[in-house]
Amino acid sequence: MPKVALLNQSGSKVGDIELNDTVFGIEPNKHVMFEAVLMQRASLRQGNHKVKNRSEVRGGGRKPWRQKGTGRARQGSIRSPQWRGGGVVFGPVPRSYSYKLPKKVRRLAIKSALSSKVVEENIVVLEALSFDAPKTKEFANVLKGLSINSKTLVVTDGLDENVALSARNIPGVTVVPANGISVLDVIGHDKLVITKSAVEKVEEVLA
Repeated sequence: MPKVALLNQSGSKVGDIELNDTVFGIEPNKHVMFEAVLMQRASLRQGNHKVKNRSEVRGGGRKPWRQKGTGRARQGSIRSPQWRGGGVVFGPVPRSYSYKLPKKVRRLAIKSALSSKVVEENIVVLEALSFDAPKTKEFANVLKGLSINSKTLVVTDGLDENVALSARNIPGVTVVPANGISVLDVIGHDKLVITKSAVEKVEEVLA
């Protein structure tokens, strides 16, 4: 089982914690993580692109000239696709880009992402993380005590409003509850700061 230091909010070591081997100690599968990131990024697309086809553009109700005898090519409408201002053929329409991967693949992806942080030694486990009131300065002091100055994902046991509000104005810091952790979040941040109770909740779900 991988063992990491257990720190308090001030950055002092208070002990060690053993992480579950089946969640934090597997061989990271890069391809599965790639597929999971693709799925999440596809789901984030709005898909609200829209063009007008021939039936939707304005005008073109009258035949521009008679069928025969003018010497010009026959035309039925000035809003046909070959005309300037005409309808678009096979253009984009609103759609959803989201799709789903099998459940076992998604679980393997998040386990791989968490294990990769352990392998890279970019995981920090805190004994607890709480504030009496929203204070950005106090959260900044916590990061300073942990010697963290890069993009950081903070995972808490549940939705702690004081922690979330304290971190909101710090660039590069994202706070998510344990049940909302995703592969895109873990890979997109350099450091993973997770509380002891959040580790237990993640292990309970994924082990």
